[in-house]
Amino acid sequence: MRLGAHVALCAVAMLPLSGCRMFDAPPRHGGLWVNPDSPAARQVRERRNEGKNRDAALIRQIAQQPVAEWLGPAPPRERVRFITESAARTGSTPVLVAYHIPYRDCGRYSAGGARSAHAYRRWIEQITLGIGDREAIVVLEPDAVAQLVDGCVPARLRTARLAMLRDAVAMFAALPHVQVYVDAGNPGWIKNPHRLVRPLREGGVEQADGFALNVSNFQPTRRTVAYGHRLSAALDGAHFVIDTSRNGNGPLRLRGAARHGIRARDSWCNPPGRALGERPSTTTGDRLVDAYLWIKRPGESDGTCNGGPPAGRWWTAYALDLARNAPRRH
Repeated sequence: MRLGAHVALCAVAMLPLSGCRMFDAPPRHGGLWVNPDSPAARQVRERRNEGKNRDAALIRQIAQQPVAEWLGPAPPRERVRFITESAARTGSTPVLVAYHIPYRDCGRYSAGGARSAHAYRRWIEQITLGIGDREAIVVLEPDAVAQLVDGCVPARLRTARLAMLRDAVAMFAALPHVQVYVDAGNPGWIKNPHRLVRPLREGGVEQADGFALNVSNFQPTRRTVAYGHRLSAALDGAHFVIDTSRNGNGPLRLRGAARHGIRARDSWCNPPGRALGERPSTTTGDRLVDAYLWIKRPGESDGTCNGGPPAGRWWTAYALDLARNAPRRH
C-alpha cells in the first residue's frame, strides 16, 4: 500500500490569478489550495457589486474554502499546470478530480468520457505532465468502481475499465508529490463494503494512497468514517478521504423526498434542504482518514433533475441554500 505523507499544515496565502480581484483573506485550510477565481468567488464579487451583501456573505462560505478542480474532456495539461503552479506559489496543494473514463456515469446525467482506453490513457498522461514535480491530491474517477458493483456497467466493459483505473493509478503514483485516491462510492449506495474489495484491488488501490468516499453525496461524516474503517480493514489498512462538501444535514430521506415530489431514485440529485459539511482539512483526528475534502463543488448542479441545470453548472439558489442551512461553527 502506497501511503503518502500528509499535507503539511500551513496558512494559505492568496495570490491573484488571471487578474482576478481578491476576496477576503481566507482562514487556514491545512495546506489545501483555494482558487480565488472560482465560480463561487466570482459570485461573491457579483453580489457585492449588485448590493446583495447578505447573499455575498453566504456564498463566501463556499468561496473561501479549498474546493476540488474537476477535469473533463477538455485537454487538461495546461489547465493542470496552471492550477499546480498557482498552488505551488502559495505553498499549498490543489485537489484534482480525474473524471473522463469511457461510459462515464453509465450514460446518465454526467454522461461522457473518453472514446477508448487508448484515448483515456493519453488523457491521464496529459494530467501527469501538467502536474510534473508539483504537489497534488488526485481523486480518481468518481463512481467508476461502485458502478461496476451495482451492475450498471455492462460486463463486457468491466475488464477494460479496471485496467484503465489500474494504469491511471500507476501513472499518478509514479509522480513524486502526488497522492491518489480511487473512488469507492458511499455507504448509502454499496451498503456492504466487502463487495468493493475485489474491484478496488483489481483497479490498483494497493498502489494508490487509498480510496475516496462520499464524493458528490450527502452521507454523514460519522457514518462514512465507520464505513471507511470496515473497507480499510478489508484492504490491509488502506487510508481514505471523505467528501464533506454537502453532508451537513445528511441525505434526503424517503419521507422528505415524497413530500417534495421527488422519486426515491433521484433523491441523491440536487435534493433540497441540504447543507455544507465539515470544512476541508488534513487534520481529522483519525489515523485512517487523511482528509476531509470538498470534492463536489458546492453550488454546482448534480444534473437536470429536481429543478437543476446541467451537471457541473453553477446554481446560485442551491448554493445559497447550502450555506444558509450550514451548521453554525464557533
